[in-house]
Amino acid sequence: MSDDLLAHHDVLLADLDGTLYRGREAIPGAVEAVADAAERGVRTVYVTNNASRRPVEVATHLAELGFPARADDVATSAQAGAALLAERLPAGAPVLVVGTDALVEEVRAVGLTITTTAAEAAAVVQGHSPDTGWRLLADACVALRAGAVWVACNLDPTLPTERGPLPGNGSMVAALRTATGREPLVAGKPAPTLMTGAARRTGARSALMVGDRLDTDVEGGRAAGLTTLLVLTGISDGAELLAAPPALRPDLIGADLGALRSRPDELAPGPRPGWAVTTNGHGLVLAATAPGADVLDALRALSAEHWARGGGPANVRAADDTAAAALRAVGLDGHAPASATVVDTGTGRSS
Repeated sequence: MSDDLLAHHDVLLADLDGTLYRGREAIPGAVEAVADAAERGVRTVYVTNNASRRPVEVATHLAELGFPARADDVATSAQAGAALLAERLPAGAPVLVVGTDALVEEVRAVGLTITTTAAEAAAVVQGHSPDTGWRLLADACVALRAGAVWVACNLDPTLPTERGPLPGNGSMVAALRTATGREPLVAGKPAPTLMTGAARRTGARSALMVGDRLDTDVEGGRAAGLTTLLVLTGISDGAELLAAPPALRPDLIGADLGALRSRPDELAPGPRPGWAVTTNGHGLVLAATAPGADVLDALRALSAEHWARGGGPANVRAADDTAAAALRAVGLDGHAPASATVVDTGTGRSS
């Protein structure tokens, strides 16, 4: 389609887990969407908060899944963290690294040196490593109390694993925050540094941020001044979307990366064909007005109406069975933390 979303952007900044793949498998249609973008001259830069892996390792994983990816297509929070340090320190300044060798390499790449001694450290940079222990955190604490610059690659409280969510870099940062009373500079999403750096190095004139999380991908994209597309293949669902404060509200909403082939106006929150949104004393009421209406259009219509009325946790009711099914499909079934009970007004029963 000549006027589809890809026609309006020259670079895609794509989140990884939940957007391109889940665990060890590509999300259906994601590889084809990225390949189609490449064929049309739209480069994809793979943007990750993971500071523990080298870009070549990330690219290798993506290539194994079928994505067209090279090391220079990957932007990591380790690179962004090193860039923040380079802006604030003279060349050759000693940095204490709390993280993996991948982070060490990025610090050296910007002309800084590595120290393992708290007394020498002009800065502390902190990224996730499964091997971080008390002694290293203690050295970082001493350096920070002495006035060292502190950069956190990201503040993700958990990271996904096969055993479920486990402590992420944000949890380790919290330990130093508690011990020192200081706040770090943040390089990764939702801070804008990672995405502005990725857009700058590609020469992008109109980059699009695509991700599955409101509190990292969308918030970070908006902070960087980019158009944002939320895809519902990962963490954030309809309940979280409706309850989102203004800084976390995406410009566009898609089911998956197939949305890149839709026109921007088809993806934007607003009144949509096939659905009517009204209000009563209990909140929003969704009604189907045409058979076969797009389920995501229901969410786009609800979002626009709810946000126009101030937002916050949403109480959404269904006027009919079709609307009730649509609400369940987008995570507005009353079980998500941010949503209220969805009621079929035709029966008065909770669905």
